[in-house]
Amino acid sequence: MKRVFGGKKEKEPPPSINDASERINKRGDTVDEKIKKLDAELSSYKEQIKRTRPGPAQEAVKARAMRVLKQKRMYEGQRDMLYNQTFNLDQVSFAAEGIKDAQQTMSALKSANKELKGMMKTVKIQDIDNMQDEMMDLMDVSNEIQESLGRSYSVPDDIDEDDLMGELDALEADMGTETEHDSMPSYLQPDLEAELNLPSAPSGNAAMPPGRYNAQAEDELGLPAVPQASIRG
Repeated sequence: MKRVFGGKKEKEPPPSINDASERINKRGDTVDEKIKKLDAELSSYKEQIKRTRPGPAQEAVKARAMRVLKQKRMYEGQRDMLYNQTFNLDQVSFAAEGIKDAQQTMSALKSANKELKGMMKTVKIQDIDNMQDEMMDLMDVSNEIQESLGRSYSVPDDIDEDDLMGELDALEADMGTETEHDSMPSYLQPDLEAELNLPSAPSGNAAMPPGRYNAQAEDELGLPAVPQASIRG
């Protein structure tokens, strides 16, 4: 049946914005090439007009130049229209890209919102407040335990603080008087009276053992005298 009547032709998908923009840009490039060729032809006609004398020949060159100039103006008008179309397509493309970005942003926000809702179900403000209160109670109990362990057993509770301050002042006064005196113990202090009561030095007439010089005896010249016993012996 398809061979006799033929099958239904599938419609071609409409061109995308990028395809249309590329096609118009190619047409614009072609028009630009034609305009460049016409510019080169016009420049040659200008040189011919300058070289020829006024007359029929110059008028013929001017007519050719006018025809080329009209073609150039026509191509320039087409190029301007193509540029406008490209500009419009670019605007539509930017708008489409912005919509796509907005769609992706919305999808991401929806996913994040759903995830946050699931997380918030597991976390409750009341649970956090209860945990904070419990932590404060535990800290108070810990402080009470530390104070109880640091209690002193030997200090009675009925001691007057004024008495303690008076005793402390008396102790500081005693320490001040001790610093005024020599802090050296008595058994280490020297006995000045014993050192001053030294034995008297022997006189020069004291008997010396035989055979030794008398440090106090001198002869006529002032030299130590030699004992007689040593001379006789």
